[in-house]
Amino acid sequence: MHAIWTGSIGFGLVNIPVRLFSATQESRLDLDMLDKHGHANIRYARINADSGKEVPWANIVKGYKYHDEYVVLTDTDFEKVSPKKSKMIDINEFVKEESIDTTYYETPYYLEPTKGGEKAYVLLREALKHSGKVALGAYVLRNKENLCLLKPQGDVILLLKIRFAEEIRDYEELNIPKDITVKAAELKMAQTLINQLTPKKFSMAKYKDTYDEELMKIIEAKAKGKKITTPKFKIVHNKSKDLMAQLKASLGTPKKKAS
Repeated sequence: MHAIWTGSIGFGLVNIPVRLFSATQESRLDLDMLDKHGHANIRYARINADSGKEVPWANIVKGYKYHDEYVVLTDTDFEKVSPKKSKMIDINEFVKEESIDTTYYETPYYLEPTKGGEKAYVLLREALKHSGKVALGAYVLRNKENLCLLKPQGDVILLLKIRFAEEIRDYEELNIPKDITVKAAELKMAQTLINQLTPKKFSMAKYKDTYDEELMKIIEAKAKGKKITTPKFKIVHNKSKDLMAQLKASLGTPKKKAS
């Protein structure tokens, strides 16, 4: 794996040198954009809006429009904002993981200790395990400040990038029912259905992305010149508006396999 960031974790006065690695990878098929006439590859060009000419990467800079004029920023300007955060994951506080709503969760990364930081890394990992808490901190990656939580996952410390509160939209503008009451019998039946669909032992590994597998079958068939027929599928809505009747019918339905 390739490290995407190198810095340190600030744990009180303890400095833990680490490297950051992406914990995820794409599982979807790599499809190319083509011109429908001739199937030539489509490439993305950086076009000057005034001249219409393509601009090489070496001539591209970043800027912010301020009072109708652009202020150009250099790498040095970004470093001046917060040199510490560019090289340090500063732990601000420790909290119970359940106190952070999953709405804030974004991207997982792995942290690896670099030379000289192994013991302090293990100390922080074990301290987190014993405390039952996660660490909240902030750092700068690709010229953007990120909020994160650190948590132990087996032998590794996982960095989970989380959103700032200001990035979460308010759902008040949505038409969410607030004055509907469900009957006790309906609630009990719904809980029975939940229990029916609750496995004795849960594993995320059983869930597979089968869409790409099916798409690959179509690609192979088309490559061989075979005619593809579209499977018929129709959503059938339950005619009964009686929730109890629908729940009872659901309980009689065989459990679907994970796909």
